Amino acid sequence: MSSLGDSELILNPDGSVYHLHLLPEDIAPIIITVGDPKRVHEVSKYFDTIEVEKSKREFVTHTGFYSGKRITVISTGIGTDNIDIVFNELDALANIDFKTRKVKSNKTQLNFIRVGTSGAIQPDIPVDSFLLGSSGIGLDNLMHFYNYGQVKSQELEQALRKHLQWETHNLYPYVIDCDTELKTIFTNNRIRFGITATNTGFYGPQGRSLRLIPKVDDFHDKLASFQHKNERVTNLEMETAAMYGLAKLLGHRAISLNAILANRATGEFSKEGDKTIDALIQFTLESIANSSLV
Repeated sequence: MSSLGDSELILNPDGSVYHLHLLPEDIAPIIITVGDPKRVHEVSKYFDTIEVEKSKREFVTHTGFYSGKRITVISTGIGTDNIDIVFNELDALANIDFKTRKVKSNKTQLNFIRVGTSGAIQPDIPVDSFLLGSSGIGLDNLMHFYNYGQVKSQELEQALRKHLQWETHNLYPYVIDCDTELKTIFTNNRIRFGITATNTGFYGPQGRSLRLIPKVDDFHDKLASFQHKNERVTNLEMETAAMYGLAKLLGHRAISLNAILANRATGEFSKEGDKTIDALIQFTLESIANSSLV
């Protein structure tokens, strides 16, 4: 196997990976991802000890221990483009030898747990509830740059495309399921399940209109009316589908936990969002502590 070139695996002068500014020993196999850099501290403040604190651009990383589990929490920023950077570089830290610049023969499987915020599109999903995305719908184009056929949820993807018929808008959704083992760890009577839709922006791509009118005028109605084997699209956000796709392609596991701060169907927005996010963080950490994850 040939070595990766300098322009492919880009390292900083100190040997750290280019964007994240991390060394291989800086990360744990259990990784909590958050969007907001400030939320990293909101997670790590519950750690028993913190051994790594690094930051570069929007990527803030803390690694430490919680109830005997070594955990990394990292901010991704917003969007699937950032997920492409974060997941590829975290995989490189785990599975590429930076000295030889060769892929390791023995791979390390990482466990990704997104703790993020989201907006519901079904009127019966209350604000301030928790939702786990059983599948992710990608309305972006990230996975179309990879050969993702072997990891997609083919039947669900075909049914969704037939229902939406958005090819005229140049939208070709991809669908990828969450990891079932991680899903089991976080199955709880506090958690709802649904299909999470991921898009590239917050306004037009999520059907919002301030001064610009979105091109897809039936955006919410089409998504909300889709059903497949008793599953429905429940919420909108900007990272989940890419997480599921890249994790599976790279041999990792991923789930996305969402604090529902808005309901687009009813027009509600949470009045205690910080409290809801904090409750989801504590639930996540306790679920990890009580699991077999190492």
